Amino acid sequence: MTGMKIRALDHIVLCVNDVAATRRFYERVLNMESREERPGKWSLHFGTNKISLHDAIASPGIARETVPGSGNFCLLTDTPLDAVILHLNRQGIEIVDGPGERIGAIGKILSVYFKDPDGNLVEISNQL
Repeated sequence: MTGMKIRALDHIVLCVNDVAATRRFYERVLNMESREERPGKWSLHFGTNKISLHDAIASPGIARETVPGSGNFCLLTDTPLDAVILHLNRQGIEIVDGPGERIGAIGKILSVYFKDPDGNLVEISNQL
């Protein structure tokens, strides 16, 4: 396609088994704000970003083949990774990998990984 330039990521979508449990997890562990966009349609907000939540049983036709636990995404924080690790430990969250250096969208990052209640892989990183 000539002339199209993607400018930004607007949102991602996670298919989940239990929307309420997922909301509580992300509110508690990552201090995200959950919002009901319309009756029964929830999303998680942080900064200018959004994660939409689709109930696995009620996923719309276009997303019906999406399954819980297939997500894998990276979130950047200015909180030092040592403090992130301490927070995750206090929340009873098992770190499945890291800390380790990776390459992010604009350069090197230092990351830790953990799973949410559905098994989605969440990466929290500091820009290096």
